[in-house]
Amino acid sequence: MSKRIYNFSAGPAVLPESVLAEAGANLLSLGETGIGIMEHSHRGKAFLKVYEETEALCRELGGIPADYDVLFLQGGASLQFSMIPMNYLKPAETADYLMTGAWSEKAEEEARRYGKTHLACSSKDQNYNYIPDAVTYSPRPTYVHYTSNNTIFGTQFKATPQVPAGAFLVVDASSDIYSRPIDVAKHGIIYAGAQKNLGPSGVTLVIMRKDLVERGSKDLPAMLQYRIHAKNQSMYNTPPTFGLFVMNLVFKWIKSHGGLAAMATHNEAKAKTLYDYLDQSKLFKPTARRDSRSLMNVTFVTGNEETDNAFVSAATKAGFDGLKGHRSVGGMRASIYNAFPVAGVTALVEFMREFEAKTLV
Repeated sequence: MSKRIYNFSAGPAVLPESVLAEAGANLLSLGETGIGIMEHSHRGKAFLKVYEETEALCRELGGIPADYDVLFLQGGASLQFSMIPMNYLKPAETADYLMTGAWSEKAEEEARRYGKTHLACSSKDQNYNYIPDAVTYSPRPTYVHYTSNNTIFGTQFKATPQVPAGAFLVVDASSDIYSRPIDVAKHGIIYAGAQKNLGPSGVTLVIMRKDLVERGSKDLPAMLQYRIHAKNQSMYNTPPTFGLFVMNLVFKWIKSHGGLAAMATHNEAKAKTLYDYLDQSKLFKPTARRDSRSLMNVTFVTGNEETDNAFVSAATKAGFDGLKGHRSVGGMRASIYNAFPVAGVTALVEFMREFEAKTLV
């Protein structure tokens, strides 16, 4: 193709063009090795160099303390929904869940297979269009789990939740990982699928305190024990080598653009452009409460399903792909992750202005 279109997909999502070009250049030969990146043994020196550099960049950008392990696993965030409670939640114990969307629901549902759960808060009463202000924890939760950004409903935590003494904090950061600085030390476990901000689908980043690695259950199959993966540098089984290589390139791209603080500024500016238009529009309306709006996934509607469908169809023809909203919300969703260009948001707003003018004539 001579021209790429604007990809607003919620994930797998847009990647930096420079990363795609460099990844492509290494398919036939990783550097001067004469062997493509997807053909290299994960035990060989060439790939081990890639792996070590990827972990180092991940630690540097995230400010990850030395007493945390960095794991690159498989199975997506969905496996972590189960893997965390099966390692840390006993039948008589309780885990607290902050219920703010469909992925929170799925995580809590999996936890009930292993122990008790308590809903510390929920925004289901308004179809998850806000982050609750009030949180009521159970007396002695083993851990507290929250989803930092809600891809489907377009909401995002603005601050890290405070948890009771003795509990550790777990976050599913799949849709806003490394889009802004994160206080790793406030969390026991951070996990995220790579396919929105870090790389292709197939890799799951897990950052966890070393004491929790050792605390995990020993009565599980090897592949479900964090200690096994930590002991083997995420290579107990063959890792997704190409995915890790692309993550390496994405980390370099983030670093070259100023790190996570710069990513936050970049993402705030993009989201502001779109939200500012939505707030004054007579046709389009944002669905998330103002104080809970996501910088990654902007959800909006016209209030008329036929008009929504007409807009999505026209936008697709104009080169704006992936704007159809999730069925739980309807309308439209513009996912504008780290790599999504400012020009794409500006172009979308201009197209929306034109569509609005024609529709309201």
